[in-house]
Amino acid sequence: MAQGQGSGSARVVLALVLLCVLLHGELAESKVYTVGDRGGWTFNSGRWSSGKRFRAGDVLLFKYGRGAHNVVAVNAAGYRSCSASRGARTYSSGNDRVTLSRGANYFICTIPGHCGAGMKMQINAA
Repeated sequence: MAQGQGSGSARVVLALVLLCVLLHGELAESKVYTVGDRGGWTFNSGRWSSGKRFRAGDVLLFKYGRGAHNVVAVNAAGYRSCSASRGARTYSSGNDRVTLSRGANYFICTIPGHCGAGMKMQINAA
């Protein structure tokens, strides 16, 4: 009987090790993207994402002059109307890291006139 229990325990340990390896592999595949490349987060940065393939867990790095812009995570309606709802997550350090969720991710700059002039971006993550 002890022999059978040991075999079951070994299977549980093996399953946990495999799960850890799979989870580590998924996390290791995450990439960090600098929004706008060298130009940073600025007007018309939305075109920057064209042709890139994003995955949930990837990180967007928004670089810009502190005080000149901000990054606000919004929903689709906020993206279309260039407005953020009360309590929307706002980043303003000029060196902001945002982890993508699966599906559509929307970002705008709420400095007056900036979003309307093109400082907004939609990123779809698989």
